[in-house]
Amino acid sequence: EMQKLGGTAAFIDAEHALDVQYASKLGVNVPELLISQPDTGEQALEITDALVRSGSIDMIVIDSVAALVPKAEIEGEMGDSLPGLQARLMSQALRKLTGTIKRTNCLVIFINQIRMKIGVMFGNPETTTGGNALKFYASVRLDIRRIGSIKKND
Repeated sequence: EMQKLGGTAAFIDAEHALDVQYASKLGVNVPELLISQPDTGEQALEITDALVRSGSIDMIVIDSVAALVPKAEIEGEMGDSLPGLQARLMSQALRKLTGTIKRTNCLVIFINQIRMKIGVMFGNPETTTGGNALKFYASVRLDIRRIGSIKKND
């Protein structure tokens, strides 16, 4: 929709899973879409910061928070425990981005995934990755789920 209104959109594909044919079918003007496939979470968030600061981008989609893997985790060994690393990365990035987003009036959309907390007996066992910073800084949060198929005659 942003492109249809004459705006410039960017897609930070941290998952390296963008299906350009599907995006085209959804109405995305792929040749005009700025696409980045960063190697680390830091790289993704630095690119986002640079795009927002430029003032020439109207909308940025980051897909996804769960795929924003910190460089230290990528360079570490399998099974290394690095608690809170992604949460710290998100917190630092959002502190840096918030003011610039407001000044440039850029729409930034973070796509995230739901995970299940292990051993939760009471309350909601669902959680999102990346710590609490995104919950705190978000202007709007949407929970979108599949609840059934849409039939042609409905």
